[in-house]
Amino acid sequence: MFASPGIDATAPKATKIDLFSAATPQMRAFHVTWLAFFVCFFAWFAAAPLMPLIKTEFGLDKDQIANINIAAVAVTILVRLVVGPLCDRFGPRRTYSWLLLLGAIPVFGLAFAQTYEAFLVFRLAIGAIGASFVITQYHTSVMFAPNVVGTANATVGGWGNAGGGAAQSLMPLVVAALVGLGVEHALGWRAAIFVPGVAMVAMAFVYARYTQDTPQGDIVDLRAAGIELDGGKATGMAILRRAAGNYRTWMLAATYGACFGVEIFIHNIAASYYVDRFGLSLTSAGLAAGIFGGLALFARALGGIASDRIALKKGSTAARCCCSR
Repeated sequence: MFASPGIDATAPKATKIDLFSAATPQMRAFHVTWLAFFVCFFAWFAAAPLMPLIKTEFGLDKDQIANINIAAVAVTILVRLVVGPLCDRFGPRRTYSWLLLLGAIPVFGLAFAQTYEAFLVFRLAIGAIGASFVITQYHTSVMFAPNVVGTANATVGGWGNAGGGAAQSLMPLVVAALVGLGVEHALGWRAAIFVPGVAMVAMAFVYARYTQDTPQGDIVDLRAAGIELDGGKATGMAILRRAAGNYRTWMLAATYGACFGVEIFIHNIAASYYVDRFGLSLTSAGLAAGIFGGLALFARALGGIASDRIALKKGSTAARCCCSR
């Protein structure tokens, strides 16, 4: 599964994004990583638009639903801190492949949950999938040169992020299709949950087969060959301590928390809100909720393009301040 792609010590980072090509390691990483991110976000929020059905089946009250929503995002904070150093040590290809495989387990587990407590535990574990964002950004950052890295990061992030919106719209349709075939609602939502789980397993093998860590090759192979990686001899923890001592890191963290925190909150509650507040059907509520995630298809990419252009003229600090407003 993790056969070495070989080493080319002279291969440079890509200085342009050839969107309709997958001929180079850089563009293969670009396309495979946004697809993997899309699948992860789809799986992360697959249960959210089905909560009206799940609420009825388990007899959940408002506090229990709130706990489930909190669990869905809480653990990703910790797993993201772990995944970064894992990328430094083992490379994004291996880290992403294992995250996809292991993350599929609690997704499948949701389909077999029979109690609120079991559902809560699996929902908590699924939050680890949110760490896919770290690997996605890591992988494109080491593949693309500074003149286009903002665009690359933002585009793969935005297209992958749209998986959350797709889950809102498509999961109720899958359930509706199963119910139309004569499947009971209680079994329908459980069967539908298998869709993102299977997609994650398939994507794990695609990632392992068609990507490599850097333009030169896999990190573990480069290190074994004595080839120095970007960042020199500084370790992951040394870089983390250096970043934590810079006030700009905390400014970016606060900005990201305010933006992305609102997004995942909306993903978790939008469909249920439309059902409870406006009496929409599950499919109509899902389609309405999916609009929020769909915005990521272009909004993030535009931010990355603007960031690269402003950074070219005025420096990276000015670009980040402008694009965070």
